[in-house]
Amino acid sequence: MTLAHLAQREQQQKLEWLDGGTFSVLLGKDDTEGKLTVGRFDVPRGEAPPFHLHTREDEVFLLLKGTAVVWCGDEEHELGEGGIVYLPRGIPHSYRITSQRADLLMITTPGGIEGMFRHAGRDVTTPRPEGFELSPSLLAEASELYGNVIVGPPR
Repeated sequence: MTLAHLAQREQQQKLEWLDGGTFSVLLGKDDTEGKLTVGRFDVPRGEAPPFHLHTREDEVFLLLKGTAVVWCGDEEHELGEGGIVYLPRGIPHSYRITSQRADLLMITTPGGIEGMFRHAGRDVTTPRPEGFELSPSLLAEASELYGNVIVGPPR
């Protein structure tokens, strides 16, 4: 049986992520019967994940605020506020934020990628451990566990 799911802001998990940014899990696989994940990034200038691809899910990014450079395979594109990109599984991609801050909405299907963010990130409602960092080795470990392949460094 399909059920609707509603999550108020205070019910959404917020995680410390790359380069001092955050990733909020708005809807995860457990909320959507595994159909999708919806998350939101609030990230500073220069934030850039490694060049990577997904083996399990297709991904959509909507840039709500800010600007970025996006790489899809060998192509490079400027993405402005309100711009959207569809990234089918198996296509290497990355981005770099070029504005002071950016607000990105991410949707993946099927759901489950939020596990990667939870594995490597830190829930901001918990005390920050001394020396916490999202290291390349932790990011690689989380990526491998959740079907992502890092194919190169950030661009």
